[in-house]
Amino acid sequence: MTDIAGTTPAPMTTDATSVPRLPLMALFLRFLNFGLHAWGGPVAQIAMLRSELVERERWISPQRFNRALAVYQVLPGPEAHELCCYFGFLARGRLGALIAGFGFMLPGFILMLALSLAYASYGLASPLILAAFAGIKPAVAALVVRAVHRIGGHALHRDFWLWAIALVSLAASLAGAHFAVLLLAGGLAFAAARRWWWVSALCLVITAAAGAWALSTQIDAPLPSPIPAGAAATPLHLLWAGLKAGLLTFGGAYTVIPFLRDDAVHRQQWLSDAQFLDGIGISGVLPAPLVIFGTFIGFIAGGCVGAAAMTAGIFAPAFAFTIVGHGLLERLVNHQPTHRFLDGVTAAVVGLIAATAIGIARTAVTSWETVAIFALALIALYCWKAKAATPVTVLAGGVAGVLLLN
Repeated sequence: MTDIAGTTPAPMTTDATSVPRLPLMALFLRFLNFGLHAWGGPVAQIAMLRSELVERERWISPQRFNRALAVYQVLPGPEAHELCCYFGFLARGRLGALIAGFGFMLPGFILMLALSLAYASYGLASPLILAAFAGIKPAVAALVVRAVHRIGGHALHRDFWLWAIALVSLAASLAGAHFAVLLLAGGLAFAAARRWWWVSALCLVITAAAGAWALSTQIDAPLPSPIPAGAAATPLHLLWAGLKAGLLTFGGAYTVIPFLRDDAVHRQQWLSDAQFLDGIGISGVLPAPLVIFGTFIGFIAGGCVGAAAMTAGIFAPAFAFTIVGHGLLERLVNHQPTHRFLDGVTAAVVGLIAATAIGIARTAVTSWETVAIFALALIALYCWKAKAATPVTVLAGGVAGVLLLN
């Protein structure tokens, strides 16, 4: 088989695997079907693709699949969606990558758009709906806390420097430091950690100082005038916000949460923190990558056009990495200094997600009822490993909210 960066893949590989050259419509329908069954988050989605296309149909060997997955895990974007683009590229080149990725994300986008419309039209009118969303919020907080543990366990590798970067990132983020400063400092710190330890220490000190400075300026500065939640935004602004989030989602789909929350809730005030949690809760019960909650944010901020713009921005990098050239990226990521820089960025992201989890918990867990929902949801997520764990936990939180908070 030719290199992935080429435009026309060969039909056969040397290890007896075979990539079928499907008609474009058949390719679209195949990955649309995957999108309709994409329940349970990225782990379940990746397992589904591996089971069907690698183990059952033998498009590629397990070893090649693992190499491709490793590349996408250190690049930003939802890995399951990127793998769909990858398989589409193998089948029909760059156009196939675009069609396969679009087919996979389309069901989630349509469902989220429909539910966003229903939420905006009816979600705030019924006491039952309000109680359900009040119960969903602590369940979502449990999801994010579980994600911190899962992503951190994978990303930090029991390495002192990675743990230090994550903890400093957490503290500086809570103090108000800008996430871009934290990501750059984290990457540079770990890239230099082995050979020039003092450079790493300097980067960590600078990061901590930036957080302290941001905290002092926030204390001294007057509070900004409030902007109504859901204020209209231009499609170009939403596209740019989505693109920034899509380019910074290292370590899995949950890493998009702090970046979009910073833009949509704190800086632009397009929606409230409560509405932001509602969007995550809705996305948790849909067959789609978690980042599809960006569609909800775009809709609240700018209607249907805003939803399309935000979604396009978030998913554009995932398309581009494969269409522009996966092979080139694979060679770049295998370059050790680059790999260490990305590992440091991922460690900083773990700290950002932890800070976001604390902020979400403060908003969502406000009474003994919500404490109980949060605790039970967290126990369920740790003990139940099934594909349905995420959507069932979120739905159960909504039911508990109706029973306890109505």
